[in-house]
Amino acid sequence: MSSFRQKHPILLGLFILTGIFFLFLGGISLLISSLISHTSTTDIFANKEGVGIIELRGLIVSSEQILKQLAEFRNDSNVKSIVLRIESPGGAVGAAQEIYQEVKRTNGIKPVVASMGSMGASGGYYAALGADNIVANPGTMTGSIGVIVKFPNLEGLFEKIGYKSQVIKSGPLKDAGASNRPLTEEERKIMQDLIDNVYHQFVRDIAAARSMSEEAVFELADGRIYTGEQALEVGLIDSLGNFNDAITLAADLGGLDSKEPHLIYPKVDRKFSILNLLTNAEQSLVDNFVPLYPILSFEWTGVQ
Repeated sequence: MSSFRQKHPILLGLFILTGIFFLFLGGISLLISSLISHTSTTDIFANKEGVGIIELRGLIVSSEQILKQLAEFRNDSNVKSIVLRIESPGGAVGAAQEIYQEVKRTNGIKPVVASMGSMGASGGYYAALGADNIVANPGTMTGSIGVIVKFPNLEGLFEKIGYKSQVIKSGPLKDAGASNRPLTEEERKIMQDLIDNVYHQFVRDIAAARSMSEEAVFELADGRIYTGEQALEVGLIDSLGNFNDAITLAADLGGLDSKEPHLIYPKVDRKFSILNLLTNAEQSLVDNFVPLYPILSFEWTGVQ
């Protein structure tokens, strides 16, 4: 040991500092865990009836967390109604449709009110369609009804850096949308057919949810943004109001005292540890990662 200390004093010092660092983190973890555990056992509102609050924020990439929270509130007898708070420009088609279906399923069991903040556009609006009521501010940006997919064309860049690719494929359309060349006319037609099919799904669901004809929805669904006030005029939402107004409405629909309703938020893992902190951060990065490959989206891309 003395020989190692003499030959590698810096390395030994790093080992010691690393050990002290992890001991410190372990102590902090234990302290916070004990504090959180103490407060969780003294929650006097644990069995009080109220309005459940679920937040849908940012680009919709994954639906897993929202689906889990909706299922949790569906099965919680203390949650009499739910407010889905939306701050989103939309996102992936599959994820937005999954959230819409789950909101609709939940609304069949207990009332769901969708509340839009600054933005509830495209896939964000799609998610709201499953609710009993849609509430937006007068200046909320909503609408943007449509579908988009973007294929990066890096052909010029690849030529400059001397990058060349060789493709072996089972069929002529297997590499449709490849970034080293422009789309062929056949590929463009196929992609447009795909976009149109999903677009019609969006229109069909709006027509059913808003009691409108598909023809009427098509007239509104050219991708434009509507303010909350405009959306109310054309029948895309039910009323104007803020988050508190949506809570009051949800309380009324749930048979609760609407003056000061108790708010219930989704359960969180109260067991704090460094491992949980690191793994949760990693999962958050995965869930919110924006894919670099083309993805079919219900998304408003007006702000870049």
